[in-house]
Amino acid sequence: MKRSSGVRAAATVVVSALSLALVTGCGGDSGGSDAKALSAAELKKSIIAQGDVEGYKVDASGKQLPKSKDQVKSGEEKCAPLAYAMGGQAPGEAASETSVMVTQDKKKPTDTASKSLEDLSESDIEDSITSAMDMTLTVVGLSSYDGDSAEKTFKSVSDAVQSCSGGFPVTMQGTDQKVTGIAAEKASGSGDESVGFTAKSDAEDGDVATTHVEVVRHGSTIATYYTMNLGLMITDKPYDVPAAVIDAQTAKLK
Repeated sequence: MKRSSGVRAAATVVVSALSLALVTGCGGDSGGSDAKALSAAELKKSIIAQGDVEGYKVDASGKQLPKSKDQVKSGEEKCAPLAYAMGGQAPGEAASETSVMVTQDKKKPTDTASKSLEDLSESDIEDSITSAMDMTLTVVGLSSYDGDSAEKTFKSVSDAVQSCSGGFPVTMQGTDQKVTGIAAEKASGSGDESVGFTAKSDAEDGDVATTHVEVVRHGSTIATYYTMNLGLMITDKPYDVPAAVIDAQTAKLK
């Protein structure tokens, strides 16, 4: 069925996708010119871990994520902060950084799972495929900065939304992508400053893959969240960055 090629294309987007858009939130405490970055060890203790978010698994191995910024390239330098945030990399020149992959626990199978293949209609098969892939994956990144660099980095992300709203080309782990549009959406309002955005990328058969991003500044540390849900991307159903993940990470940074 034609849709299956769109599924495969969207899967490629999930693995290496980049796409986004944003909305600035309220300003709070500033990082300050005398702010000190967290050490690498402190940052690793500050990022969410297995058991911190009910209903989600946390993988700190990094095996699914870019190893460094060298594996994330934006076709336009001004859009680089967005590209880095999508790859779980620090959006600015950080003193320390770390990232994890947070995966929603598998949902219970639908009624079609108990039917034999010959009893399934084409619609049933497509529903089964999309249902099987209906779970959110969120790349959570933390990066910490000295002085006022966290504030400047956050501003670079905000500015990039305006200047990169029409999209931009990126290369993620050797795979070329094209972000075709960026749209602002409401942020969680957590931390001292927060921005939220969606990004659209082209897939096969004219399909469009939509992913969601939030960037939050907590003093001298910046948290980035990049969320995708392959099943909902395929069906164009709405979803967002899981509030439970943001809340759990925010709690560990207080």
